[in-house]
Amino acid sequence: MSEVPQGVNLPAFARKPPRPTVTLTLTRDGENGVEVLLGRRAESMRAFPGYWAFPGGGVSRTDHEGESFVQNTTSGSTSAIVAIVREMTEELGVVPNGTSVSSIDVELRKNILEDKLAFIGALKEGNMKIDTSGLRHISSRTTPPFGPVQFENTFFHLHIGDQEFNPSTDLQTEFTALEWMKPFEMIERWKRHEIRVAPPVVTLLMEVDRTLNHFKGDMSQTAQDLAVRQPGRRSILFANGVEVVPVKTATLPPADHTNAYLVGDPEGEFVLVDPACRMREGMEELAEAVDRHSGELVAILFTHSHGDHIGDMDLLREAFDVPIWGSEYTAKSVHCDRILVDGEILQLGNQEWTVLITPGHHPGHICLHSEAGLIAGDMVAGIGTILIPPGTGDMDVYIEQLKRLEKIEPHLMFPSHGPVIPLPNKTLAYYIKHRMERHQRVLDAVKSGLKTVSEISVQAYSDTPDAHPGLAQDQTLAHLLSHERAQRVKQTDQGWIRGDD
Repeated sequence: MSEVPQGVNLPAFARKPPRPTVTLTLTRDGENGVEVLLGRRAESMRAFPGYWAFPGGGVSRTDHEGESFVQNTTSGSTSAIVAIVREMTEELGVVPNGTSVSSIDVELRKNILEDKLAFIGALKEGNMKIDTSGLRHISSRTTPPFGPVQFENTFFHLHIGDQEFNPSTDLQTEFTALEWMKPFEMIERWKRHEIRVAPPVVTLLMEVDRTLNHFKGDMSQTAQDLAVRQPGRRSILFANGVEVVPVKTATLPPADHTNAYLVGDPEGEFVLVDPACRMREGMEELAEAVDRHSGELVAILFTHSHGDHIGDMDLLREAFDVPIWGSEYTAKSVHCDRILVDGEILQLGNQEWTVLITPGHHPGHICLHSEAGLIAGDMVAGIGTILIPPGTGDMDVYIEQLKRLEKIEPHLMFPSHGPVIPLPNKTLAYYIKHRMERHQRVLDAVKSGLKTVSEISVQAYSDTPDAHPGLAQDQTLAHLLSHERAQRVKQTDQGWIRGDD
């Protein structure tokens, strides 16, 4: 993704207020210490497929109807209390009962899963005994602005002591597994890249584990401390060794941020990737993230030289006195102290990251790969689309490089725009198929006798009526130029024709 092509006017992206959501941190006293209940989300889920997360969901309009029937004993809103109790019935088949949980009737649970209003009806009719006195509001966090939608989440906590409770995944489709685990064990599995854990869950588990250690394993004191302090989000940890700081940039809507990444050993050497700040406010936020890091910043690394990836160099030099790394092509635009080449290994503390030169979107474009996943730059996007600039891009090469990345089978993908991509090969397969089909549609349009970019774009994008005409023509030209380099088409005074004509 780069700046909007010259001459193309796009409406500004209007961001809506964050949607309210709730999650439950359910803990118990296990044989070897406090355990927390987490579920592995189904890969069919729209958000965080295949990730481990807390039970929970969105606050619906129907939840407001139950406010008069549920006691609010926390600092969270009453509708949030209703929502978390409803989510417990749907996902776990229980309701809170003070410092324990009580099972609900199976048929009632089925009815609630089919229609949320059944939950409100059960409250009104007194068919469920609910005691919310054990629920604590322990944190509130708003998701970062790099996604198309933001969420304002209320984290509730309930400790059930030594109660025997082992929920199954029967009757619901959100989780494929539910497990009790010690917070430390879950964090260690995440650090080894054995599992995927939603970013806010990672940081909250770290805080729970740290506070538990402080109170010598006493969950009651831990919960009370968290409820008073209300720890918020400080770091966005996409993976062990990958922290993201969204930077406001003038990029292609609906994206309005570029992801700057702190990549490398959390306790050792790391690099700052694509610090695209052009305002002091954004630079200060980046500097704070670097200061919080326990390791040593050794370089700034640019994936490529588009303007929404390279910030104000004077501001950067003011904030970070470190060398600049980039590809040979990037060095034509920005002074680079170190030229990175394909296949080079970057030893960042105890982590190894492999440099991949992946042109197509832009010459000299760099990706970084490790066990944690792929720093993907503008090869893919977590929001919006990827443009192939007609002048410096090459569609054939871009598709070739996508296929190369697919063969790597990365654990996760970290794009320059939008949230983490949890199922990389599914996304890469889609990109390859989509771009190859569009590439062929452009070629077929020329073969059918169409000659101008305008009329070729209309036919090539006839399956996408909502496509912006300016962007469609821009990308059609990118396809044509790539076909021309491969001698499939050629440009004449009369327009574009088949290469063998």
